Amino acid sequence: MTLITTTALTKRYPGGVTALDGLTVAVEPGIVALVGANGAGKSTFIKILLGLLPPTEGSSTVLGLDPTGESDRIRSRVGYMPEHDCLPPEQSAAELVTHLGRMSGLPRTAARERASEALRHVGLYEERYRQVGGYSTGMKQRVKLAQALVHDPDLLLLDEPTNGLDPAGREAMLELIHRIGTEFGISIVVCSHLLGEVERICTALIAIDGGRLLKAGTMAAATTVRDVLVVEVDEGTAELEAALMARGLSVTRDARTLLVNASENDDTADVIVAAVADLELPLHRLDRQRRRLSELFSVPQKEVAGV
Repeated sequence: MTLITTTALTKRYPGGVTALDGLTVAVEPGIVALVGANGAGKSTFIKILLGLLPPTEGSSTVLGLDPTGESDRIRSRVGYMPEHDCLPPEQSAAELVTHLGRMSGLPRTAARERASEALRHVGLYEERYRQVGGYSTGMKQRVKLAQALVHDPDLLLLDEPTNGLDPAGREAMLELIHRIGTEFGISIVVCSHLLGEVERICTALIAIDGGRLLKAGTMAAATTVRDVLVVEVDEGTAELEAALMARGLSVTRDARTLLVNASENDDTADVIVAAVADLELPLHRLDRQRRRLSELFSVPQKEVAGV
């Protein structure tokens, strides 16, 4: 089942600011990165999906439901982790997550049990009775994640989940998100402007630039350069370079790595393997070159569309 669909989704704010501009996309299950610079329209997109903001034009569905008329049903099946700190400091994590579980429709006893379970999953079980006001930033982020998980959602929408965290805290949060998505089988949309982080844990990508769709698809397809092969051998790099050039291939050397242009010949990989075998070299790596996710925002639109 498709998680999210949008058709020409547009949101204009008073004053002429356009946050989303004709966004059409389909999101499949998995761990999906929703990326773009600050102000690209990511948070607006999430709020429209939750029914918190009405679109100016266009339509969307979440789990087959329409946010404009079925927002209550959507929020019963979707967990939302907001970007900004919005936790009441005088409550304990257990009290807060239990309360929000009840707001999601859980009975009192079930909400209390699920709150303890959710806080255990995010690593706060021993600290669950402390007041949230005494928590570190990382612990507060984990509370927000726990309340998004408490009602056992089909989909998580996480808005800047590593916001305000130091490098160690970001690493721990990313590992936790990846574990939830892989071990619990919950689909996740991770909204972030930190491209290097989501590139590591996400299986798919939605890139937004200025409210418009820049790229959508699998992470592998978005970051693979199809016409360049990367070759590494444990020894004999210079000999292999000469052999490949003698076979008519265009080769660029970077230390022990050879970059081979494969745009004009579908048999390039076979030629490389044959050359390695002829020289009796130990082949360490042969695969397609990958670009960093940040490069999507610095290449022409036509090239991005053809990735």
